[in-house]
Amino acid sequence: MRLLVLGGTEFAGRAVVEAALGRGWEVTVLNRGRHAPVPGARSLTGDRTAPGGLAALADASLTDGDWDAVVDTWSAAPRAVHETARLLRGRARRYVYVSSCSVYAWAPPAGYAEDAPLVEGAEPDAEHTDYLRDKRGGELAVVDAFGADASVLVRAGLILGPHENVGRLPWWLTRIARGGPVLAPGPRDLPLQYVDVRDLAEWILGAVEQELSGPYNLMSPQGHATMGELLQACVRATGSDAELRWTAPEIILDAGIEPWTELPVWVPPGSDMHDALHAADVSRAVAAGLSCRPVQETVADTWSWLTSIGGIAPQRPDRTSKGLDPEVEAKVLAAATGRAGADGVPDTTP
Repeated sequence: MRLLVLGGTEFAGRAVVEAALGRGWEVTVLNRGRHAPVPGARSLTGDRTAPGGLAALADASLTDGDWDAVVDTWSAAPRAVHETARLLRGRARRYVYVSSCSVYAWAPPAGYAEDAPLVEGAEPDAEHTDYLRDKRGGELAVVDAFGADASVLVRAGLILGPHENVGRLPWWLTRIARGGPVLAPGPRDLPLQYVDVRDLAEWILGAVEQELSGPYNLMSPQGHATMGELLQACVRATGSDAELRWTAPEIILDAGIEPWTELPVWVPPGSDMHDALHAADVSRAVAAGLSCRPVQETVADTWSWLTSIGGIAPQRPDRTSKGLDPEVEAKVLAAATGRAGADGVPDTTP
């Protein structure tokens, strides 16, 4: 198989490149050259936001043809996706666009599938607007250029794993490694949906091999892990003496703490956010081969990678910083001391 990855040096794109090389595929990447390419991949340099930024791609050729598939993780102006897809039309058999479950109209109900209503106002040739319309515009751009039968729209949810540059799991690992009492947002058995970036990559390559098309919600089945299992895995991976202080959602919200951003991954049960982020129907992706590794493996491998680079994760400049201020955490923990935790009793068990 011959694969073109647009990007290919960070997080999801990098995982796709590594997985494809692991399968013996011939891989070409196009990016701005700001990060070292994965060894073994053919590298082209180009900035999709600059005039003439696709020149290297336009001039590129392979000795025995072009590409079986393209994988694109672009998150900004849909126009860049449209221009690239139109350039590659006729040079690639399939276009895989890593989109987002954010393209569904708010708020999708628990159990929503790929036929749920989508956001309005997105255009394939638009400049940058907001994340959800940019992603939906990217979907429209791919379908416009390649047609529905040769387009795969990967509507990913929460993505975790090694090389994460968004700051969710790395923040939890760093905080728990620091030790001491940790504000653990309850309930402990809160079901989570996410996908390990490597499982995402393997599914994408499988979709190419199977010649799939259309949209797919791409995250684990609901309850693949719980909030308790995720944080306990962080304690085990880091070898920390941290004490998880399970705290009721209402205490956290009353303190003005923002779900998802200040306490990454977590959103309160029964909320629109939880239904949207952790309650999608993923049966279509599972039927097409999605397999999700245990949360303990995702956490341990992320910690191993994080320590290998000095403990400080890279951060995408176009994403907000994540994590809770230590002073706020200490204040909430002090106020909650002696009160019943999210499971009905105080809990300081690691």
